[in-house]
Amino acid sequence: MKKSEIKILLVDDEPDILEIVGYNLSAAGYQVFTAKNGVEGVEKAKKKEPHLIILDVMMPEMDGIEACEIIRETPGLEQTIITFLTARGEDYSQVAGFDAGADDYITKPIKPKVLVSKVKALLRRLKENKESEVEDIFKVGDLVINREEYKIVNEGVEIVLPRKEFELLSLLSSKPNKVFKREVILDRVWGNEVVVGGRTIDVHIRKLREKIGEDHFKTVKGVGYKFVV
Repeated sequence: MKKSEIKILLVDDEPDILEIVGYNLSAAGYQVFTAKNGVEGVEKAKKKEPHLIILDVMMPEMDGIEACEIIRETPGLEQTIITFLTARGEDYSQVAGFDAGADDYITKPIKPKVLVSKVKALLRRLKENKESEVEDIFKVGDLVINREEYKIVNEGVEIVLPRKEFELLSLLSSKPNKVFKREVILDRVWGNEVVVGGRTIDVHIRKLREKIGEDHFKTVKGVGYKFVV
């Protein structure tokens, strides 16, 4: 079977689980990577940027709950689907998993075919999330943003912005009232192009306030910025 572009990271300290689950997922056509504890799982997640992560809860060195929390705070992995695969069915364990940022919870033992079906359902959720992402042209209040032409129209007046100011505005306005952390902004807007500091964001926000309006950009001290309609 031809391998799909979907990458799955399986993290469990039981070799049998890694072998059996990994085999069935590979047989279903997915690219499968494995890790035997939370520390290794976090490292693999950052390196491979998988679409789906299946995490055991009880593991040596770092448990699944802590690993999930770290992964959720990692730029580039915010949209990764995370599910726990564990023999522990207690309510408190499930609650802890969801509080850490997990999307779902699978109790083992589970038949391979059922597991593959569950994975397919989770990946459909990922596809739906991508399809619901901001379009190339969208409207926020009186602001129209055209990401294809790098064009801004504010209350009927076209505004020309430098590339980084445009990308910063596009990011913040894509989810009004959502607070974007400074590290996320740096990663999304500047990426690996150059080494910049937090002060760079402040300067660009100041320029956007001058051009778009002071009230649209709110500072959340010690965290980041949000766009308000």
